[in-house]
Amino acid sequence: MAFPKRFLNLPDYAFPRLRKLLDVHAPGGEPIAMTIGEPRHPMPPFVGEVLAESLHGFAQYPPNEGTPELLAAISDWIARRYGPRLGPERIMPLNGTREGLFDACMALCPETKGGKPPVVLMPNPFYQVYAAAALSVGAEPVYVPATAATGFLPDYAGLAPDLLDRVAVAYLCSPANPQGAIAPRAYLADLLGLAERHGFTLLADECYSEIWRDAPPTGALEVAAETGADPERVAIFHSLSKRSNLPGLRSGFVAGGPQSIARFRQLRNYGGAPLPLPIQRVSERVWADEAHVEENRALYHEKFRIADQVFSGLQGYRTPDGGFFLWLPVEDGEAAALKLWRETGVRVLPGAYLAREVEGENPGKGYIRVAMVAPSEEMQRGLIRLRDCLYG
Repeated sequence: MAFPKRFLNLPDYAFPRLRKLLDVHAPGGEPIAMTIGEPRHPMPPFVGEVLAESLHGFAQYPPNEGTPELLAAISDWIARRYGPRLGPERIMPLNGTREGLFDACMALCPETKGGKPPVVLMPNPFYQVYAAAALSVGAEPVYVPATAATGFLPDYAGLAPDLLDRVAVAYLCSPANPQGAIAPRAYLADLLGLAERHGFTLLADECYSEIWRDAPPTGALEVAAETGADPERVAIFHSLSKRSNLPGLRSGFVAGGPQSIARFRQLRNYGGAPLPLPIQRVSERVWADEAHVEENRALYHEKFRIADQVFSGLQGYRTPDGGFFLWLPVEDGEAAALKLWRETGVRVLPGAYLAREVEGENPGKGYIRVAMVAPSEEMQRGLIRLRDCLYG
């Protein structure tokens, strides 16, 4: 049987790959999982009540474009958080942002650019959905290093002009997964200017935007409004998974120019699944509430205070500006993860599993990613074991 070849170069996804590495070995202590970014803080207290009140909605097909009430709640949140007031034609709810980040290439990436195959830019390391999305439309994924030398953000402006002319889509994650770097306002303004000059669309993955240390991260949409950029040059993606500790709700949104959102909606009419009405009602209420978000952020502040104490004096340790991962330097991430599991039972993710090798270099190889999602006491025990095992 013939199968498509476009995905042959995709490695195993990070977590099946990790299981192959670790699960043939017994843990060296009580297992502590610090791999997947699955929030474990309390959900907003009203979620169950709103869901119970809305159960009858499972008996109806939900509107593809979202209920007017949900679209209004998202628009209100965008206005409070970033300033611009968007009409409903510029917003589409999503079953979590993975769906939207993947579908964006199908909806927005042309078949050719300047008579040549299109290019999709992405930071390296990166959220692995970006690469699969590019390959799904026959585009060439270009992995741009996001290392300490570049402030853990990709230097797209440093690419060759002839390559930039072929770019159709550029992904950016801020705060970055896995490094936690936040794109400054000037960086975003320069990137939007680059998109205008070379005719590509910026896809801003802002799923970690509400988990920060010192100040709220600037958003791509607000910079686009400030600079007068073409609304079709940027789309932002947000989720309730991290902001509101609701990873299983699978609820988020994409917001962008009206033509871009129209193409998203058309694609979803054929092959997508709108959010069930009860989920839309819960989402509406969650986007309207900030008290639980502030409480959640305070819990992460405390966790990073603990991490700063545990790793005080460790060369190369840095407190990330946003998100809930530590990006810790090691000699070899895969060897470190295996040693840590076999000797202590602590489970972390090798950084190389989140990156691609380019010209013989994998920018994630010398790191491990540590998710700070467990309860504080459990997390502290895991960090101390990690420190003593790898850096003691």
